[in-house]
Amino acid sequence: MMEHNLRIIYMGTPDFAVSPLRRLLDAGHKVVAVVTNPDKPAGRGQRLQESAVKRFAMERGLRVLQPERFRDEQFLEELRELRADLQLVVAFKMLPEVVWSMPRLGTVNLHASLLPDYRGAAPINWAVMNGERESGVTTFLLKHEIDTGNIIFQQPVALTDTMTAGELHDALMDVGAELLLKTVDAMEAGNYPLVEQTGLLKGRTPKSAPKIFKEDMKIDWTQGSTEIYNHVRGLSPFPSAWTELRQRETGNVVTMKIFAVEKLDRKVDGSGPELWTDGKTYFGVKVRDGVILVKDLQLAGKKRMTTEEFLRGFRLKEYTL
Repeated sequence: MMEHNLRIIYMGTPDFAVSPLRRLLDAGHKVVAVVTNPDKPAGRGQRLQESAVKRFAMERGLRVLQPERFRDEQFLEELRELRADLQLVVAFKMLPEVVWSMPRLGTVNLHASLLPDYRGAAPINWAVMNGERESGVTTFLLKHEIDTGNIIFQQPVALTDTMTAGELHDALMDVGAELLLKTVDAMEAGNYPLVEQTGLLKGRTPKSAPKIFKEDMKIDWTQGSTEIYNHVRGLSPFPSAWTELRQRETGNVVTMKIFAVEKLDRKVDGSGPELWTDGKTYFGVKVRDGVILVKDLQLAGKKRMTTEEFLRGFRLKEYTL
């Protein structure tokens, strides 16, 4: 294994950021510290929970920094003392210039899309929700405007029409780990491209990937079957599409998360959107160009279940959309 001399600070929080860090360490790169989110209370007991990156970093004996604020002078002094040549950011917060401009080679971000498209917080979800047939990963140098810096390398990944956001996440995580290693090796050798994103756009507006809020996740049953199908798989398993059922007599509303659906490309009697079920084995929604069959769901406060399990304990025929 060749000896690597770059001093690297790695910044990330969720599972997506663990695989690239592991790949860098296994290749012999010198990660002098990891920066991740502070521990947060989670679950019913509200116990402090460490990030996935912190747990992995501790296992590997790496120094871990968990600043509450990036502009905190003590944190900035710790960064300066580490004398990093390069900072790497994977699935992390926005950094102030005082942080990203500190290393002599700058700060590289690994982004889960083929930039300049799908800039923003949720590129994986939006690519699937929009029915894209290709996604990918990009490494680029950070600058002021979010996700707009000069591109170093990209690697496309094909999407099938059944792939969920969770499956794309895992595929991009593995490809991204290799791309980040390729990027670091190239920067260490001093031989790497820098491509301006504006030239790639050729005057068009890039597709965006803004943060997803609860109302974005609600299923619009007036849409066509393909749009609804893509919406559900683009939010599966997290943060998950949802809908409401209303009891005919009382008006009580039940909220339901939906993780998996199937398109039934045939017309059934009646016009949508309306529920379609035999009360025992299947449950779907008639929409304008077919039926969306619900396969995997979760009622508020209950465990995730199949349609058959759901129908055993729920009188769906008493409800409407």
